[in-house]
Amino acid sequence: MQIRPVYSWPLIASLLSAMAGPSMADEGWAGTLGAGAIYAPDYLGSNDYETRVWPAISLSYGDRFYLNSLDGLGWNAFRQGNWLVSPFIGYTPGRDNDHDLSHLDKVDGGATAGLRVAYTNDSWTYSGDAQTPFTGDMDGYQLSLKARWQGQLSKHWSASIGPSLKYSSADWTEDMFGVSSRESARSGLAAYNPDDGYFSIALGSTLSYHLTPDWSVTAMASIAQLTGDAKDSPLVDSVGDKNQAYAGAFVSYRF
Repeated sequence: MQIRPVYSWPLIASLLSAMAGPSMADEGWAGTLGAGAIYAPDYLGSNDYETRVWPAISLSYGDRFYLNSLDGLGWNAFRQGNWLVSPFIGYTPGRDNDHDLSHLDKVDGGATAGLRVAYTNDSWTYSGDAQTPFTGDMDGYQLSLKARWQGQLSKHWSASIGPSLKYSSADWTEDMFGVSSRESARSGLAAYNPDDGYFSIALGSTLSYHLTPDWSVTAMASIAQLTGDAKDSPLVDSVGDKNQAYAGAFVSYRF
């Protein structure tokens, strides 16, 4: 079992966020802390899988500030009815250079600045966000749309499920899936310069068993598919797979 960054960070993090439950309106810190393991692709677009240790952290301070692996560090700047607008600082992983990518240049991840709009209706939450990196080697921007149902099935069981759609710009796609002529000569992969961005379509779910009001065990599973210029990259088409699957289990404590 290895401790490594997960290159499908937004997808996995969106599943883990369901473990946190609704935020509390009272002042003070609240959230969940936990850990578990995820079986996930070696990199976004890989057909090799590894098991990795992964933390599950979600914190909020009243209804003003939040910090978690899905949404980053954010401020709930505007609330109106069921609507919420939040500027945030997040993080996007880059592209490592081991295994199938050992002869390619490493792409360092970095912090991102973004804006998120969310609408909650009963058990459903709909959200959209835009973010752009301001550190690291990544360029361009990424747009995301998500819908998630979350509910209590019984006294001890709760679940969540929902689709997501992500678009990454041409510059972002070039950084993650491009292969320069120099990298091509070293690796044997065809040189590749994306002309446009790519979409990622995913469906994820979680199922939690609440051992006590504070302790719970959660299983997660998701599937995703890469399209557009990411799918046509030799990192996916030659040595990887456009279809991506994820599974994991976690123990968490809520306070």
